Amino acid sequence: MNLEEQFAQLWASMNDYDETEFLRRIEALVSELPADDPIGLFERASSLDSTGHSDLAVPLYQQALSCGLSGERRRRAVIKIASSLRNLGRAGESARLLEEERNYTSDHLDDAINAFLALALVDLGREREAVSITLKALARHLPRYNRSLANYAELLMSGDS
Repeated sequence: MNLEEQFAQLWASMNDYDETEFLRRIEALVSELPADDPIGLFERASSLDSTGHSDLAVPLYQQALSCGLSGERRRRAVIKIASSLRNLGRAGESARLLEEERNYTSDHLDDAINAFLALALVDLGREREAVSITLKALARHLPRYNRSLANYAELLMSGDS
């Protein structure tokens, strides 16, 4: 089994381990990579984040991005660092990162970007904008009323609703 499969298997079985054992197993896999490997940094950050250590995860996410993290993991890192920043009381930084990411690319993680952006906006007192973003994201998934809901979401931002 290659390293990617081992990471995937460990994450799938995360709930089978206590925090210490899960972190130990992540560290064992990460140790197979060079110290500055962006994937290793990302996996280490994610494991800390998922076990309630956002404060330790943020610098590792930043380092992973600086070391050239790419592909889907890069986008996931942006979502995760933004969520961690919000949890640490830094909602403005969180919102800025997510707003930049919305303009950077578009893929199957768009709704996750929007959901975490909405949370950051609520923390910033921008509830109408948060609801608008959430409704626009939801509208794409409804079997009916898509256009109506998207239009109402736009009206929330203009203050006409």
